[in-house]
Amino acid sequence: MTTIHDNINAIKKQINETALACGRDPESITLIGVSKRKSADKVFEAIEAGSTHLGENYIQEAVDKIETLGKTSACWHFIGHLQSNKAKFAVRYFDYIHTVDTVKLAREINRQAAKIGKVQKILLQINIAKEETKSGAGAKEAISLAREFSEFENLSLDGLMCMPPFFSDPEDARIYFKRLGVIQGEIQEAGLEKIVHLSMGMSNDFRVAIEEGSTMVRVGTAIFGGRD
Repeated sequence: MTTIHDNINAIKKQINETALACGRDPESITLIGVSKRKSADKVFEAIEAGSTHLGENYIQEAVDKIETLGKTSACWHFIGHLQSNKAKFAVRYFDYIHTVDTVKLAREINRQAAKIGKVQKILLQINIAKEETKSGAGAKEAISLAREFSEFENLSLDGLMCMPPFFSDPEDARIYFKRLGVIQGEIQEAGLEKIVHLSMGMSNDFRVAIEEGSTMVRVGTAIFGGRD
């Protein structure tokens, strides 16, 4: 039976191999361990094994874990759907918020960040496959939203995030990763050069995502196993 430590090492090896094979620097890719529904003990095990970036989906569960483990024990990424009334907790506990998709939410995050003198790092979530069951802005709105987000003084819009449909063959996700890269280029051409991160790729398809320019891969199952 493999351990969390074994799994992290195996994934880092795959990230390195994939990056080098497509001419990228492995150091430019961040592995985010997705620890939703996992106990603080298991998350601590991941931290001990070298997982320095962790992603959580649910505010209350995350707050409890971060309080237990310590905010400085890792770089914390909020990757779940965020309601405006929970923005103050996300700002207080998370280094990055990946799922900002409306001006209303961006405005509230900015307001809460200003209260504590913080510049909150955010990513604009794009609903890349136009799935009704998923959050995210439409691709056509991306440039105008990025421009509006960048006007907020206490926000730093650092990149884009997407969750394509799940495919048993990871190759089927490539078209969506490629599309997010195109949107990134269009936003950069519009004068928003800071859009450097692409948060895309999960346990089953992160190698394809890296080939298409991902800088942040969000891996849960391949590190922690199935849901508890």
